[in-house]
Amino acid sequence: MKTDTAESLFYEANQLMAEGHFIAAEDKLRMALQIEEDLAEIHANLAWLMQQQGRYAEAEPAYQRARQLAPEDTQISLNFGVMLAQQRRFDEAEQLYQLVLQLEPDSVFALSNLGVLLASTWREAEAETCYRQALELEPAYRKASFNLAYLLLRQGRYAEGWYMLEARDGLEVLDNCLSEEPDFFRWQGQDLSGKSIIILFESGHGDMIQFVRYASLLKQRKAVSVSCLCHPQLKKLFTTLDGLDNVYGFDEFIVFSDWDYWVPILSLPGLFQTRLETIPASLPYLHGAPQVRQHWSNAMSVAGSSLRVGLVWKGNPGFENDADRSIHDLNVLRALADIPGVHWFSLQKGEGEEDITASSMPQPITALGADIHDFADTAAILMQLDLLIAVDTAVAHLAGALGKHCWVMLPAYQTDWRWLKDRHDSPWYPEVMRLFRQTVPGDWSGTLQEVKSELLKLI
Repeated sequence: MKTDTAESLFYEANQLMAEGHFIAAEDKLRMALQIEEDLAEIHANLAWLMQQQGRYAEAEPAYQRARQLAPEDTQISLNFGVMLAQQRRFDEAEQLYQLVLQLEPDSVFALSNLGVLLASTWREAEAETCYRQALELEPAYRKASFNLAYLLLRQGRYAEGWYMLEARDGLEVLDNCLSEEPDFFRWQGQDLSGKSIIILFESGHGDMIQFVRYASLLKQRKAVSVSCLCHPQLKKLFTTLDGLDNVYGFDEFIVFSDWDYWVPILSLPGLFQTRLETIPASLPYLHGAPQVRQHWSNAMSVAGSSLRVGLVWKGNPGFENDADRSIHDLNVLRALADIPGVHWFSLQKGEGEEDITASSMPQPITALGADIHDFADTAAILMQLDLLIAVDTAVAHLAGALGKHCWVMLPAYQTDWRWLKDRHDSPWYPEVMRLFRQTVPGDWSGTLQEVKSELLKLI
């Protein structure tokens, strides 16, 4: 830095960004630019800051200026490439990643980022090559291992996929669950005869619902006690699972001295050497609590003799691919509005719950979201339905776990690995799950027309 004042403002801005104070950080960076307008680092950090806020149009000229001032700085080009990829400007992003690799052929960051771009544009063989090149250069590079795991699992190559998934930080899972280091060990397949084990939560509600089935397999290994630490909204539901002796919400105070082993839930498929043909898929493995079911049976009697169909069109907005997996334009739901003999029930909770007031929603429709308190309520509702139609959310996994018929509408862009590739069924939920896949990224209209056609056949 040429000027102490510009340098001090720059580092103050960095500290503010690290603390999440983006507005104050931007002010500092702009003040620094008034003093030294030709410093690439300031332009680059200003661009990155605006990128994090989704202000892509403003960030782009800042990235361009930073690259003009420091063409040899590959990190600037990498960050710019990520932003272009976020905007689906894949050709431009690929050009930047390739430029970085020309300057730094051994850049594992560029290889991994390029791999993600290639996988997102269905060039999976090329993506796999990038990930493996990165891992040859740096075997401990977790991001490349994790990205490769997603690709392998989506292809059903479970043997290596589960292994690569272990690149995620198990100790980070432990830190999220426990306030202090436990005096018991991580389970990695040891003999469980007479031992106790606790399954630790990670990821979202859907992951927990899909993989909690492995509790019964731990019991079959002769564990004397199997417990689960889960999201509070899942606690009541999980008490219905055979094989679980104790269920705790992560909002509870727990003394972690009562177990011999702990295990992250996403490690269980690999530890049990799960393959496509050996998925533990005996349904149902979760159940609706009888007393809760009776309440919802009375509440849903309004449907009379009509086909009872539940509808979920949005997921958690915090999910990384929610912009693609959720339906944001409710006009496309009009395709379902004129189907005779159907009474619709909205299970939408939180994000999208108020959308049912829109005229584009199918009618008649009964909104249940306001009275849903946890997943035990959702399970009881699903038990009263003939069918659930949903986007890729935890509710779809719950329907499958309950053995209820569910049609899942999947995005074309970055389809989640657990739905595999090119399939219209799910081996995780056999005979009850149907998958309806987008053919054009972002276009739900064709998918809804296909759903409508199949629903008319069902009626």
